Amino acid sequence: MSDYPSYFAGLYEESGGRGFGLTLASFAAILLEVSGRYVRDGAGERELAAFHRSLRLPDLALARACADGNEAAWECFLNRYRAKLYESAAAIARDESVGRELADSLYTDLFGTRQAAGGQRISKLASYTGRGSLEGWLRTVLAQEYVNRYRSQRRTAPFDENVQPAAPASDDAAVDPRLEQAAGEALAELPAGERLILAAYYLDGRTLAEIARTHGVHESTISRRLDRLTAALRKRIVRGLRQRGMSAQAAEEALEADVRDLALDVRASLLQESAARTFHERRQG
Repeated sequence: MSDYPSYFAGLYEESGGRGFGLTLASFAAILLEVSGRYVRDGAGERELAAFHRSLRLPDLALARACADGNEAAWECFLNRYRAKLYESAAAIARDESVGRELADSLYTDLFGTRQAAGGQRISKLASYTGRGSLEGWLRTVLAQEYVNRYRSQRRTAPFDENVQPAAPASDDAAVDPRLEQAAGEALAELPAGERLILAAYYLDGRTLAEIARTHGVHESTISRRLDRLTAALRKRIVRGLRQRGMSAQAAEEALEADVRDLALDVRASLLQESAARTFHERRQG
């Protein structure tokens, strides 16, 4: 007798996983793994079923079959996403050659060239959970990789105030409302001066040099303060997510997969704060 709900058989057929070498048992294990991360303990079958049916099942089956190394899945993946990824990478990097390098680097991580201790191939696609479209998730990963590269270069290369990171591409993945709540709470805990620096950089698009001149310090000081602020915000957001019922692993994954780059969530929260402040000032006037 199976240890998974009977409705899984219908979801399995809907996913098309059979054509990519997934069995009903392996697909059921994927569904249980995903719901184990995001559904509260003790949830009833109705709640679990609603969550499972909300997933992008064909995308989830394709991604996990690719992670398993299924050739038919990889052929489908490349036909469906290769050109789109090159296009998205070029848009994120604002340079076609850099974008192609970025996309090719991602393919290496998606295919999986490293191996775990047990000999299994490590593929980034194994972390896709189906909570948003696979195309959107891929754009998110591309954008995050580009931001990571930018930050690394910013720490090692001479400062150039004309270089700014491209805004990560948006996608249609559903954002957990707990993430927005935790981010807003974390920002509210910051002193006004620190929020001002974040707003100047993420909201107003001012360069490090411009912010430094305003505060009468060197641009490297502002760079370090921004790094400390974003690191502190990440910790506070993770703490807020755990207080709202997420596990530590799920909270970290939510920041990587749902926020894209912390800058996006900071910018959204600061925009709300700025709009509220403007409305209040107008009423006072």
